[in-house]
Amino acid sequence: MAGVSSCMKYSMFIFNFLFWVCGSIILGVSIWIRVSKDAQQELEIDSSAFAGVDLLIAVGSIIMILGFLGCCGAIKESRCMLMLFFIGLLLILILQVTGGILGAVYRSQIETSLREAFQESVNSLQSSTEESKVFQEKLQKFQTTNQCCGLLNGPSDWGKNIGNNKICECELKSSSDLCIYYQGRYVYKNPCGDVIINYLKDHLLIIMGIAFGLAVIEILGLGFSMSLYCQIGRK
Repeated sequence: MAGVSSCMKYSMFIFNFLFWVCGSIILGVSIWIRVSKDAQQELEIDSSAFAGVDLLIAVGSIIMILGFLGCCGAIKESRCMLMLFFIGLLLILILQVTGGILGAVYRSQIETSLREAFQESVNSLQSSTEESKVFQEKLQKFQTTNQCCGLLNGPSDWGKNIGNNKICECELKSSSDLCIYYQGRYVYKNPCGDVIINYLKDHLLIIMGIAFGLAVIEILGLGFSMSLYCQIGRK
């Protein structure tokens, strides 16, 4: 009967131990951000971003569980744990590939959905409620940093609020192409919605590269786990 390769066994253990450590870091930092008021203030995170933090908690938990199964399955030569690891990693890979295909196929619809979301947010720019003021302050910081104004239609998105607190004000010294004369003063003319969409388009290649790299690592993990699973069965 063939034995289990020590090299593959310990390579599998080290790979999954690093996997587990990454999951632990993601989970720990995410929980810290979720429960710590100081962390939320320091990172300028409000309740609207909690969905993303909760997602990171879920991702960190899944990575930790898979890393644990991989480590214990390799060291203890447990076929059950290795099979659970294989199934879990395979499901993640399938979801990842499915998400990539859907993202490529429905790319134009994603942009349309973003514009619809921006349109809903335009109402907040013209409102005077406390909740809207919080959103307006954040957008003003974004506008100053990215030299843009409004979300879809430029300065007109702000309605009557455009006259308050020098919203969207720009200096012609920087570049006249960025500015437009509006209601007695110069303001940025490019909508921030276009800036956000262009940013996503420009970084789409980077996102695809990261996803491809993760897919390669996941495929290697699948190969190692199944090979070790078969070796244990033949032992």
